[in-house]
Amino acid sequence: MIGSHSAVKKCYWVHKALTEKMFCYKAKFYGIESHRCIQFSPAVLWCWNYCLHCWRYRVEDWNTKTQLRVPENTDDPRMLVDMAIREHKRTISGYRRYPNVDPTAYREAMTPKHVAISLTGEPTLYLRLDELIEEFHKRNLTTFLVTRGIRPEILANLRVEPTQLYVSIEAFDEHSYAKFNNPASSILWQKTLETLEILPSFTCPTVIRITLIRGFNMNAEASEKWTKLLLKAYPTFIEVKAYMHIGVSTTRLTRNDMPSHDEVKKHAQVLANMIGYSIVSESRASRVVLLSRIEKPVIRYGNPPISWHDIEKIDEEHDEYNSAQEVV
Repeated sequence: MIGSHSAVKKCYWVHKALTEKMFCYKAKFYGIESHRCIQFSPAVLWCWNYCLHCWRYRVEDWNTKTQLRVPENTDDPRMLVDMAIREHKRTISGYRRYPNVDPTAYREAMTPKHVAISLTGEPTLYLRLDELIEEFHKRNLTTFLVTRGIRPEILANLRVEPTQLYVSIEAFDEHSYAKFNNPASSILWQKTLETLEILPSFTCPTVIRITLIRGFNMNAEASEKWTKLLLKAYPTFIEVKAYMHIGVSTTRLTRNDMPSHDEVKKHAQVLANMIGYSIVSESRASRVVLLSRIEKPVIRYGNPPISWHDIEKIDEEHDEYNSAQEVV
């Protein structure tokens, strides 16, 4: 925990990158150096949705109702950035003597270059998000901001854009949103639509991540309605990813709700054909397929310690292993 409402958690892929040179799909897609990426949230306790597939433990799991409120007291962004970097270093400090960890990779990990502003909660509920992004950039860290898109007014007025903006969705209309995401207010679906409408105005690359849940949103109706939403948002990238049956989500959904990678790829191809995007990459390990309106994306935010050919090779070699382990 950092301050009164923030947190850093060592990502699974930090461990895998250091110990086995296995990288998160964001390394393959965007060049993110997994071992140098901070998994961070400025809003651990704040969220306006109670999504069924969320692996995080939430107060709603105690049968407490999600509240529509904006916190008044927030910590200083400079302090949060300093603490996030310090805590990332602390969580990986033990790898210095871990067997088979390359000393160069360890030294790189101790100098983080990326921060995923996600982890848990809704980051746009942090009132000083603008300053937070700016502070990370001042320290030469790229920022991946992940949001449910329920505060378009915050995103539209960002003075400093993140390096890349993610909007994560599962629902395809107001009814499915109310059923699956359990919003604190009925206005949040309209807010989501407003967010999608303003995405083309961003100068940074934008991503819509669709999480597929078998039996909920993997049908023709969902694809048709998503098509309209995606064409309106016109993101740089679309990540079509499987729900993973892990964490507290296992108390809300079943293992059968988790699609295979082949199912994900098949559905991604349907979406690609409907909206005119191309499949440009995939990672079977994480059951995710990348679509883009750019035929050959060249966006690279980092310099992984191994070549792209090796990343592709490693991804293929560990496909079967990772799928068996249900890696997120």
